[in-house]
Amino acid sequence: MRAVVQDRYGTSDTWHLTDIDLPRIEPHEVLVRVHAAGLDRGTWHEMTGRPYLMRLMGFGLRAPKHRVPGRAVAGTVAAVGADVTRFTVGDEVFGVSRGAFAEYAAAREDKLAPKPSTLSFEQAAAVPISATTALQGLTLGHVDANQRVLVIGASGGVGSYAVQLAKTFGAQVTGVCSASKADLVRSLGADHTIDYATTDPTDGPTRYDLIVDIAGNAPLRRLRRALTPTGNLVIVGGESKGNVTGGFGRSLRAPLLSIFVRQRLTMLASTEHHADLLTLTALIDAGEVTPSVDAIDPLDHAAHAMRRLEAGSVRGKTVIVMPHG
Repeated sequence: MRAVVQDRYGTSDTWHLTDIDLPRIEPHEVLVRVHAAGLDRGTWHEMTGRPYLMRLMGFGLRAPKHRVPGRAVAGTVAAVGADVTRFTVGDEVFGVSRGAFAEYAAAREDKLAPKPSTLSFEQAAAVPISATTALQGLTLGHVDANQRVLVIGASGGVGSYAVQLAKTFGAQVTGVCSASKADLVRSLGADHTIDYATTDPTDGPTRYDLIVDIAGNAPLRRLRRALTPTGNLVIVGGESKGNVTGGFGRSLRAPLLSIFVRQRLTMLASTEHHADLLTLTALIDAGEVTPSVDAIDPLDHAAHAMRRLEAGSVRGKTVIVMPHG
């Protein structure tokens, strides 16, 4: 089968398209004939091996643990393991696999769900990682109706879902993004937008009940300043130039600081499970959540798609499609 392969950490230049064997599946796994795969920020971390802390967390010390990148997948079931009971060959599924940037990928049964009937494969591939992360982040932050919610990084993959999902809870949402992407964030349901290039979102008079910080880099003291006295902060990600801990430094400090203050400061360690996919499917089928797909690229342009993600020019999600469609 055709697949994108990476044998060492580095830039997208380390990705190359080649022929490899089909993945072998375990008894609890499903072989998915991939129609489309989502490109996520986490794939960049796995590609570069940065911050180095990730390598110690099991991603591979000197090279990626998994040669084929990509995790978010949408496709049809090609084969099932001996212990699989929820799927049969031919079922349309979406979820999380290992090695999604290939014509076939292996996935655990409990990380897949039936593909929403209202979505194309391309749209469905944009859901599993980003939407699940957003849902878990809001749940961890105890989002509720009439709360003031600030989403930092509102125009990205996770942020575009966080805005929509917070609105389904009845929250008043302010999205932080660039001026060029404010129209997208408002179209997703945000009540207000803040241009981070001209305005510090933590320096205004508004105090938020919940801040969801997605790939931001504001110090904890500034984020706390923007919270109500008993507000919640959920750090979903973070980007900085540090190679050792990178943006994870804030994530590690937040729970420790939370012990000594009234505000609840947390970090999200998301885990994908089919139960969240089913929750998202219900919201998608009800028309309350819609994937925001910015670009669809063929498999042989995956490296180019990653460079766009690195440049910050993506609005919402980028999806990679396989040669067989």
